Amino acid sequence: MEEARVLVLSNKVVGGGSSSFVPRHHRVSTTCHWKYRDGVWALRKPLLGVSLSFLPLAKKGCNKKSFVEKLKSKMADYEGKAAAGDMVFETILEDGVFRFDCSTSDRDLAHPSFSFLNSKVRDTPIQVHKVPSYIPKFECLLGQQIVKLELPIGTSLYGTGEVSGQLERTGKRVFTWNTDAWGYGPGTTSLYQSHPWVLAVLPTGEALGILADTTRRCEIDLRKESTIQFVAPSSYPVITFGPFASPNAVLMSLSHAIGTVFMPPKWSLGYQQCRWSYDSEKRVLEITRKFREKDIPCDVVWMDIDYMDSFRCFTFDKKRFPDPKSLVKDLHQSGFKAIWMLDPGIKQEDGYFVYDSGSKEDVWIQKADGKPFTGEVWPGPCVFPDYTQAKVRLWWANLVKDFVSNGVDGIWNDMNEPAIFKTVTKTMPESNIHRGDEEIGGCQNHSHYHNVYGTLMARSTYEGMKLANKNKRPFVLTRAGFIGSQRYAATWTGDNLANWEHLHMSVSMVLQLGLSGQPLSGPDIGGFAGNTTPKLFGRWMGVGAMFPFCRGHSETGTVDHEPWAFGEECEEVCRLALKRRYRLIPHIYTLFYMAHTTGTPVASPTFFADPEDPNLRQVENSFLLGPLLVYASTVPHQEMDNLQCVLPKGIWLIFDFDDSHPDLPALYLQGGAIIPVGLPYQHVGEHNPTDDLTLIVALDENGKAKGILYEDEGDGYGFTEGEFLLTHYVAELQASIVTVRVSETEGYRKRPNRHLHVQLLLGGGAKLDAWGIDGEVLQIKMPSEEEVAQLVSASMEQYRIRLEKAKRIPDVEELPGHKGIELSKTPIELKCGDWIVKVVPWIGGRIISMIHFPSGTQWLHSRIEVNGYEEYSGTEYRSAGCTEEYKVIERNLEHAEEGESLMLEGDIGGGLVLQRLICIPKDDPKVLRINSSIIALNVGAGSGGFSRLVCLRVHPTFVLVHPTESYISFTSVDGSKHEIWPDSGEEFYEGNLLPNGEWRLVDRCLGLALVNKFEVGQVYKCLIHWGTGTVNLELWSEDRPVSKESPLKVFHEYKVISIP
Repeated sequence: MEEARVLVLSNKVVGGGSSSFVPRHHRVSTTCHWKYRDGVWALRKPLLGVSLSFLPLAKKGCNKKSFVEKLKSKMADYEGKAAAGDMVFETILEDGVFRFDCSTSDRDLAHPSFSFLNSKVRDTPIQVHKVPSYIPKFECLLGQQIVKLELPIGTSLYGTGEVSGQLERTGKRVFTWNTDAWGYGPGTTSLYQSHPWVLAVLPTGEALGILADTTRRCEIDLRKESTIQFVAPSSYPVITFGPFASPNAVLMSLSHAIGTVFMPPKWSLGYQQCRWSYDSEKRVLEITRKFREKDIPCDVVWMDIDYMDSFRCFTFDKKRFPDPKSLVKDLHQSGFKAIWMLDPGIKQEDGYFVYDSGSKEDVWIQKADGKPFTGEVWPGPCVFPDYTQAKVRLWWANLVKDFVSNGVDGIWNDMNEPAIFKTVTKTMPESNIHRGDEEIGGCQNHSHYHNVYGTLMARSTYEGMKLANKNKRPFVLTRAGFIGSQRYAATWTGDNLANWEHLHMSVSMVLQLGLSGQPLSGPDIGGFAGNTTPKLFGRWMGVGAMFPFCRGHSETGTVDHEPWAFGEECEEVCRLALKRRYRLIPHIYTLFYMAHTTGTPVASPTFFADPEDPNLRQVENSFLLGPLLVYASTVPHQEMDNLQCVLPKGIWLIFDFDDSHPDLPALYLQGGAIIPVGLPYQHVGEHNPTDDLTLIVALDENGKAKGILYEDEGDGYGFTEGEFLLTHYVAELQASIVTVRVSETEGYRKRPNRHLHVQLLLGGGAKLDAWGIDGEVLQIKMPSEEEVAQLVSASMEQYRIRLEKAKRIPDVEELPGHKGIELSKTPIELKCGDWIVKVVPWIGGRIISMIHFPSGTQWLHSRIEVNGYEEYSGTEYRSAGCTEEYKVIERNLEHAEEGESLMLEGDIGGGLVLQRLICIPKDDPKVLRINSSIIALNVGAGSGGFSRLVCLRVHPTFVLVHPTESYISFTSVDGSKHEIWPDSGEEFYEGNLLPNGEWRLVDRCLGLALVNKFEVGQVYKCLIHWGTGTVNLELWSEDRPVSKESPLKVFHEYKVISIP
């Protein structure tokens, strides 16, 4: 096969052919590396973690001549331009929106915009004679473009899309690289979606947004106060929006560029029940019947991957789902919709109609040699559609169109980062080729299109559903996405954990997505991975019922996670929470109409009520649904009746639906607002337009209020032609009379003939009720001040009694008869010096989190029952010591003389204990020290005082933030130097090849190394094992019996250093 290779060296283009090289998995570290892999030479550089890689270009696919010519042109231009300085700008889109480039020539070289709804809008200047308030600076270094925007001190930073951890992002650094991030933690730097976008709220309350308009891997560095920095391969423009008067104004302007959320069908706002998996139609019908029997609202049931025939997409298992049309018909009769999963991986199997059709149409992503790439996922070896081509999207859309004919109401696109099994990167090689259409970027390698692959798949699925029925709105849920994906799909926050930390994080994660243009999102309520508890599940349902997207989901192997699975107390809380949601659906649907038409978020942070108030900017347990404030407790032992709520300034009136409970959030309505509510239906389809409508009214300090209600058919596109009714209601107090009336209407849908119920809030939960006819003027006589005080007092007393009498969810850690690991206990946290460490004594005394505080890097993060930092008492994997319950022998908190420490002890049988001291010393706070011993406490005399044969095996599983840029380095006892890369698999080192008391896990993209020092005399063997996005750095003691006088010990420590 004819090939052309191009190498980049010192910013010049030279021809390249074959060359001898040192094997990648075993060589000495230098400043820069050329690496050869999969037929590709690439220059890898430290710190920035970039790869300038250029592919063997086959005859089939990309045009190699044009590719090389474009590359030469770009590199020649790069040599001639300034290396640093202020960026040049022009106004685009509308007043206040600026495009910045490194130079005018860079402006011409930029790839088409994928984030903009219309790429030409980004590339077309408009004539506005204004200059930006803030001008970014740039620096071009080793093929990377570094953009920095400095803002006034006191600026708060948000956005960055789907990210875990805190709401206010100062101090954080993330990387846009869509990643299958099962069991992620607060320090995980790459999740399933990429949004190279930051929303900055200035000290004045004004706001500014900045978008790095690149699809490539991009570092978003917010570690310096009030400073935003992007780092990504050259060249790309950045777009700023504002400063505008408010954060809402910025998001509305952003939506003019990237588009707004699709208008969801109304049924999709109901509760949705999912599990991996309801694996037969019998089980599906059992679940849905039980919802109706138990009077728990629900609209949707989901079918995970097990409905398929051997995981082949677009097929049904003939035994377990023999007649999907009949199943869906039964579901529809009881008010349920059915959503089915489709993954991108297509089984490579002759005779399978999807594979045969795709091969005939030449739709698969290619390797660098022009052959279809195959990667292993659920069905085994799979090929993957290249959605960057319009013909491939149409091919997929037609498959979806036919699939929908089986009664499919919605489609779930999963695994579309794309996720690949059995590879350290968790995805396909960056050298793969996409033969993209010119209008979206043309023929490029996978590194260019990786972050948009999921969005393109969701777009194809969305378009296929529209082909199937133009009179129905598609509903697509996607795991992977890019900024702008809200045009086609909803999303969820991925494979979270069933613990309190993830409950708390779910609020911020939903809000961040909304602040990044994606308002239709929610978490897996109850947690996907692990067994939840009644208290955690009930509390999560209370909060989750208020999120824009409301779905419960759990993984295989866990206990049942339906609302009735945790006892009658939890069941009642779930019932109350979901009925509350269904009452609020008229309001939530109205918010989605506004999001669809104006770009405002559905759920927004509390500080949106008063952006000038710095005290609100880090509030993470409350949020706004328009003027409705939802205030929740997300910690285990703090219920609503003992929670101190931090409210924005102004009038905020508490109310409920006579449903208050210690495990449900409190609801407040802002003074000056009116919200519409309905009846607590079992499903959205029960709604009749002539049903009673309720308006909840909170007057402001001037005695006025206003609000809107949007109504349409709940599906279809008639609303785009005026078939809707948007009603503006106003209320005003004059001379002790509150008048409620319609001030304005839009659309030509006829107003239903229905009763109007107005509830006027007085404070303390008290309210006045009045009835009338919707559309007519309704007047309410205000009681005297004394009467109001009496009503408020009586209401508060009723509220207190209601909480006292509420059946509280038992605070139990495990349910009787349920097997499995409990995830909702609270880990012990050591926080001192450079380290934040979390330990779970009750399962192997394992460390589940190691965060290096100065860098914000989470070197270790795991689920509670497996991985993390474990220790074994034998050479065999997971031998005694890693699952036993450990006792806390001693716990010392940080004080003036000492750091924090924790002493644990676990009984490993045979009179032996495994003892572990975890310490962050005060005199060396950069170090995390772990001293472990196997000690004989009670060895029988008949054994001569010696135990069985044991080995102390230290088994930490470190997370690789950047797998392709990480390696292990050490100097052996004999002086030889080693550099071990992920493709080396598993290797032992002992004798003279043993590391000489130190080895390092290096992440060149972060510019950091985790140094592990140990006593050479205690360690007899070292093991390196590379997993999928992880690496084990094991220390093994000698293998021998122990006595009271001769314990086995491994004393070692961790420290993080910067690398040059």
